[in-house]
Amino acid sequence: DIEIEIDAHLAFGTGTHETTRMICSVLLSYFSPLNSRHSPLRVLDCGTGTGILSICALKLGAQEAVGYDIDEWSVNNAHHNAVINGVDNHFTSFFGDASILNKVEGTFDFVLANINRNILLNDLPAFRKKMSSGAHLILSGFYTTDSPLLIEKAASLGLTLEKQKEDHDWACLVFSNS
Repeated sequence: DIEIEIDAHLAFGTGTHETTRMICSVLLSYFSPLNSRHSPLRVLDCGTGTGILSICALKLGAQEAVGYDIDEWSVNNAHHNAVINGVDNHFTSFFGDASILNKVEGTFDFVLANINRNILLNDLPAFRKKMSSGAHLILSGFYTTDSPLLIEKAASLGLTLEKQKEDHDWACLVFSNS
């Protein structure tokens, strides 16, 4: 069990929504066996909101998390939440859309995005470019009826579907590039 404190202010992501819960659940399943890995794990949190997904990953053993959001309030709130959870030394947040990734160095072992379907479809190529070899892309924030479109787009980028989850009408898809 991990404990995460979120002071949401005006940002999205308190942990109660189905999409956030599904991504955290997937992170739990991946990070448990990976905690013994010797290489540091990097996490990219696209549309970070409160920073809850980055904080979850850091508390599960990631060494670094980088988040970005189009809402300046969210960027500030994510940093605030990293501080109150004691992970601020390992978390960086940026203001901007996926184009900010051109300024972020390196690749990531996990790319997380809890964003609506249209933004995901548009930003998938940028996410793919930031994935290290053997990385995982975890997507949510869309309805189950949108899954086929996202699976098709991801496949066109060379990503393989590993897992699908559903909670009510919400979906979560996990891809790898291996």
